[in-house]
Amino acid sequence: MPERAQNYEQLKDDISRAYPGLSKQLQRIARFALEKPHDLALGTVAAIAEAAQVQPSSMIRFANALGFGGFSEMQQLFRGHLVERSTSYRDRIEQMRRGNGRPAGTGGTQVLHQFVDEAITELSHLEENVHARDMKAAVRLLGGAPQIHVLGQRRAFPIASYLAYALRQLDLRTQLLDGVGGMLGEFVRGIAPGEVLVAISTRNYSPEVVDAAAACHQRGVAVIAITDSALSPLKASARVSFELGDDSVQQFRSLVGQVCLTQALVVATGHYLSDRASPRRRRTNGS
Repeated sequence: MPERAQNYEQLKDDISRAYPGLSKQLQRIARFALEKPHDLALGTVAAIAEAAQVQPSSMIRFANALGFGGFSEMQQLFRGHLVERSTSYRDRIEQMRRGNGRPAGTGGTQVLHQFVDEAITELSHLEENVHARDMKAAVRLLGGAPQIHVLGQRRAFPIASYLAYALRQLDLRTQLLDGVGGMLGEFVRGIAPGEVLVAISTRNYSPEVVDAAAACHQRGVAVIAITDSALSPLKASARVSFELGDDSVQQFRSLVGQVCLTQALVVATGHYLSDRASPRRRRTNGS
């Protein structure tokens, strides 16, 4: 039996490492646990098994596979995480919104209310999923790189395009890898160690982005991943990985969290560059 995790962050890492070797049913539980930790923290075995579409006995096997004697023992780590992270008013408001809904609107107004609600919920969880140490590490990589390359395809392309544009406004050498003319592979092979690749992809993951990140990682290029889950194939290649949560149950998947993160990265990088330049200015002025 593997050694059991002592806290939620260790448990997330253990689930991510164990995931490829798990059965299909246990993989389904793993994904549910990382996508909906609050539900796993508060539910009964039967309720969670029903939500994850597995047999209740599979919940016990999942806990055992991670080194726990039983499901309740593992669930305590999820409950501890919920206590640490929850802000009671926010959770109450969210529960009220889910229970009561908004007054029915007409036409586009009702749709707008729905998307605003979903965006608020997404942003309320963003701070839980993004850690200060990862922001600091990513900013140092971006601010110190001789060249930054940004890659995102399909629904991630607008995020990649904005990030490349905004980093250029900081006078950082930045290239958007758009793959025009089928030249993506050639551009990726030209990325040198010491440079940085920002790879953006969520489920269903773009194979070209995953392959590019893996190829760069093998050559020693620093990869910053913006993705959805600890189970993302980008995580293995990333020096810094932002896992913003999986919204794949929504019919129209939101980009709000990714936009907010990229804006924060750009502004924080700007502060970092200004702070780094200040000592040089003082030395110049004093000489």
